[in-house]
Amino acid sequence: MSETGIKSYAAYVPRLRMDRAAVAAAHAWALPSLRGHAKGERSFCSWDEDSITLSVEAVRACLKGMKSTGVAALTCASTTPVFADLQNSALIAVAAGLDGRSLSGLDASGSLRAGTSALMRALEAGGAADRLVVAADDRHARPGSVQEMQYGSGSCALAVGAGEVIARYLGGASSLSPFVDHFRAEGQKYDYQWEERWIRDEGYLKIVPELCKGLLARAGLTSSAIDFFCLPATISGIAPAVGKQLQLKPEAVVDNLAARCGDTGAAHPLLMLAAALESAKPGQRILAVGFGAGCDALLFEATPSIAAYRSASPVSATLARGVTDKNYTKLLSFGGEIELDWGMRSETDQKTALTQLYRARDQVIAFQGGKCAGCGAIQFPRLPACVRCGSTAPMAAAPLANEPAKVATFTADWLMFYPSPPLYVGLVQFDNGARVLMEMVDVDPTHFEVGTPLRMVFRVKEQDSLRHYSRYFWKAAPLG
Repeated sequence: MSETGIKSYAAYVPRLRMDRAAVAAAHAWALPSLRGHAKGERSFCSWDEDSITLSVEAVRACLKGMKSTGVAALTCASTTPVFADLQNSALIAVAAGLDGRSLSGLDASGSLRAGTSALMRALEAGGAADRLVVAADDRHARPGSVQEMQYGSGSCALAVGAGEVIARYLGGASSLSPFVDHFRAEGQKYDYQWEERWIRDEGYLKIVPELCKGLLARAGLTSSAIDFFCLPATISGIAPAVGKQLQLKPEAVVDNLAARCGDTGAAHPLLMLAAALESAKPGQRILAVGFGAGCDALLFEATPSIAAYRSASPVSATLARGVTDKNYTKLLSFGGEIELDWGMRSETDQKTALTQLYRARDQVIAFQGGKCAGCGAIQFPRLPACVRCGSTAPMAAAPLANEPAKVATFTADWLMFYPSPPLYVGLVQFDNGARVLMEMVDVDPTHFEVGTPLRMVFRVKEQDSLRHYSRYFWKAAPLG
């Protein structure tokens, strides 16, 4: 009988990291107590990133680590979904290169354990086909709050199924409870947080150990058999305290990544699980927990296959590529907490033609160019006639999202309205011969020149503030 478990994983944390000391300094005149939370940095999204773009990055990297592309289902978990009534997973699937015509999709939300709940259901679904689970959150907090210091943004994707797995699934357990540690009402932007001691003593220290003890007993394991314990929490010391109640080895408690990126919400249990998988050796066991209105607990054992597995985007790599920023107003501007006066150039209507967007979805969302049947030239966008030979024969699809590319030309425009000036734009030369005029993002001007290797990223192109619709497209970013 084939084993069921994790086949591939990938993490993505936004490149931007805010220095917590800069946030504390900005509020020192009124809230000096925030200095106690000023260590390290937290991740935050650029103006053109959100839970959809975070998910696409993680899923694309996760797929690179898979031997099979027979994905039957995609579940997207987020407490900060872009759309409340439009399936986010449909857009994520197409952008990530999945065939939506034979794919089941589901959006999961409502709790910070949406990611662990989705993962458990995918693991227990059965069947031969693989399933993808991605959790992503772009968390916002009221300026000056402790949560502003603690929260972060990020995503993690896992592919699960039967067959050759890097971590076999030993079982899971769930509980439901009306215990409220925080909440956010429909239509509200910020969480309301309850008192820390209550959350710790009546929540984590009672709900989590009870569930985990039952799971370990059913699996026939003692506490000493757990090598990695993944429990995200913004309250300091929670995971070691729960681990002590469970009589786990102190070294089994996995770093909650608070100093490197903050708590990434629904993505965080999976992010910590991915960090454990990155370090796990064959035979070692991982206990991953999600907390919120109850609890999820999932138990895994690393297989011999994990020794040769290399994630296309491990946690260590995505954390290492961060760039620390001390401009606190940038965090506020990108998060929509303040509205800057960008002048008349910003006063445009960004209404999206949804009919045309659907007709061109393979080009706009999947980033597919066309290959001329006559001369073989690859071009984007696809036109009725080849730009090289004039042939009007139907063009074959030429995917560009994963095609190697480099900078051919570029300019930095400070005059045109752009939410993160300057606007970098230029010609991108793809290795397959295509040449496309594109927006360029994540640019470090000291290490950006003609010939710089590029990768394609799925980002927000324009935001329609009147109808509240985000239009997405592909941009070029430096490789690495």
